[in-house]
Amino acid sequence: MEKTYKKIAVEISRVILGVVFIFSGFVKAVDPLGGTYKIQDYFSAFELTNLNFWATPLSFLQAAVEFGVGACLLLGIYRRFNSVLVLMIMLVMTPLTLYLAIANPVTDCGCFGDALVITNWQTFYKNIFLLIAAIIVFMWYRSMYRLFARRGYFYTALWIYIFIIGVSLYCFYYLPVIDFRPYKIGVNIPQSMEIPESAEHDVYDVSLIYSKNNSQKEFTLQNYPKDDTTWTFVNSIPHLVKKGYEPPIHDFSFTDSTGSDITEEVLSNPSYTFLMIAHKLNEARDINANRINDAYDFAKANKYGFYTLTSSSPDEIRDWVGNTGAEYPFCTADDITLKTIIRSNPGLLLIKEGTIIDKWSSTRLPDTNQLKQLIDETNKGKAPTVNNFRTVLILALILVIPIIGLYLRYRKKVAKKSKQRNSNRA
Repeated sequence: MEKTYKKIAVEISRVILGVVFIFSGFVKAVDPLGGTYKIQDYFSAFELTNLNFWATPLSFLQAAVEFGVGACLLLGIYRRFNSVLVLMIMLVMTPLTLYLAIANPVTDCGCFGDALVITNWQTFYKNIFLLIAAIIVFMWYRSMYRLFARRGYFYTALWIYIFIIGVSLYCFYYLPVIDFRPYKIGVNIPQSMEIPESAEHDVYDVSLIYSKNNSQKEFTLQNYPKDDTTWTFVNSIPHLVKKGYEPPIHDFSFTDSTGSDITEEVLSNPSYTFLMIAHKLNEARDINANRINDAYDFAKANKYGFYTLTSSSPDEIRDWVGNTGAEYPFCTADDITLKTIIRSNPGLLLIKEGTIIDKWSSTRLPDTNQLKQLIDETNKGKAPTVNNFRTVLILALILVIPIIGLYLRYRKKVAKKSKQRNSNRA
């Protein structure tokens, strides 16, 4: 009976750990630049910005390890090694997330990327649960069911890591195959910025600071000395008690070279508008700058709008213009917003009446013929659409089909060897 309980406990624990780690690793793999930005946030919070160079390799490594450990646990591959590894991960992450919950150096731990944003305290409670599961798996790893014979371990694990690293590389050089951010293809930006009338607002508790006899004291709205003239008002400090509704897009705005906010003008334009996004021009890839210039010429010839949104300094803008021969106008926007809009520096968006028609990375910029075809199809009501279910299905088949092939191959070998042993005994 005790062995049955152990078996049930370890199987439930390894499935929970496997699913959570696969999901966590996958959403990081499809957005490796997002992982880079989050790791840089950690480096900044801990005053380790000199390590920013390692942010991108660490983003790839984190996604691969989480996905690989999760998949191996589900398949029962290298049970001892992965049970030790998952326990070590949770022993490090659990106290770290406790510190994050208490000190709050970053508002979002980034454990599930942009796919599922949870608070630091929720992350800590989640990790407590996963730590218990990891301890169970570590103690009774021999009870885990093995889908593969030992001979199939290496090539199966190798394929898992090749697959997830391949996904990360593809999404790094192009764009995330699944976009979890609010600026997806098909999204109408103005509508995503609206706040419903029935939405809850932020609730604040205000502290009032008064001084008397060269000393200060904090009061609430209920007990401040409103009738005592010996007290002098100094300051009021709002404390957020309850967060209200926040629209998916709440920080999209930009100003032109004169300092005028032209956001509404651009988003309400009934025609097409190109937005080149380059959060830092001094870090931007200029290898395909001619394609951007061609897109600007195409927009100008067809009387479409074209704006470059950047957080770069005037000197960096002048350097970019000098190196690329750019003639398009530059606008200023928030750095974080720009990095959220598109995971490419630079990247290109095509919008119409505030709706994102399509977006391209710097490594896959369209030529004039492709732009003309896209606009013709959009005018006919055939704008690009995104089918995340189809994408996930295709990726799942790419991952699973070779694993099934390896399973059948090694199962056949084991059966053949067993048959030979039985024949020799006879």
